[in-house]
Amino acid sequence: MDNQYYRKSQPKLSGWFKKAMRKKSVVITLIIALPALSFIIFSNKGILQRYTLENEKREMLQKIQQAQIEQRRLQQESKALDSDPKAIEKVAREKYGMIKDGETVYKVKKEQR
Repeated sequence: MDNQYYRKSQPKLSGWFKKAMRKKSVVITLIIALPALSFIIFSNKGILQRYTLENEKREMLQKIQQAQIEQRRLQQESKALDSDPKAIEKVAREKYGMIKDGETVYKVKKEQR
């Protein structure tokens, strides 16, 4: 019976929220602000979309840099093949298995585990 003489404590947040919701200006502000914020964050031109597009841009720029490095390497190799006889001989030996007259080729089999 002691419980009926004590006030039950209510969470302060819900009390504050109820008081705020009684004011028309707060309700109108919430009605306008919530859709506007959700549009700003989740729309096609929103913050989340911008973040994902910037990540994609960063990845694409890295791929472009790698492709440019590969292109420079291939151009140097091409120039070497045009003018350097040693480079031509190296490619002929490695890729096509060509040998000079009088050479003997020994192939070593690798152990497979």
